[in-house]
Amino acid sequence: MKVIEPKAIHHIINGVLEGEKVESYTKKYHEVDYLYETRREDDPIVYNVYSYTKGENVLGNLNWGLTILKPVYSNDECNMTKGHFHEDKDCAEFYFGIAGEGLLLLMDENGETWAEKVYEGSLHHIDGTVAHRLINTGDCDLKVGACWPTAAGHDYQAIENREFGYRVFKKDGQIVFVKR
Repeated sequence: MKVIEPKAIHHIINGVLEGEKVESYTKKYHEVDYLYETRREDDPIVYNVYSYTKGENVLGNLNWGLTILKPVYSNDECNMTKGHFHEDKDCAEFYFGIAGEGLLLLMDENGETWAEKVYEGSLHHIDGTVAHRLINTGDCDLKVGACWPTAAGHDYQAIENREFGYRVFKKDGQIVFVKR
């Protein structure tokens, strides 16, 4: 019997996702500064995303991913990902907390917004009809793993047209929600 090495490795706690078909990108502040109420002058890295796919974008195949959201604040507003709906509303997703602390901001198609706490070991099922965004509320990297169907697609435009119902700030060590 032949034994081979895996095609990808997810160094869960201290590392990233590696492999020949792993894709990654980095977002800098200037690329997402429109998300924030007030803007920073500098241009730090705000998050890194890694994804591994084996197979076509057809129902039944899965993506495996990792987001590393930096502890960057914009005038006390917590760092966040762009957030998205899935293009295919029949495709759900799982997020799982690996390190750090934050929130998974969720919004239904009517604009109702709520959040779930994210921390090491937390597991989050995201229905295909619900928009989702990660928010780092801590002082270290928030690392969140994900698994979702390759056929899901990402609808970022819907969020640009109708933002999540709340902004999240950290003031004097306390999380503050501000309705939009």
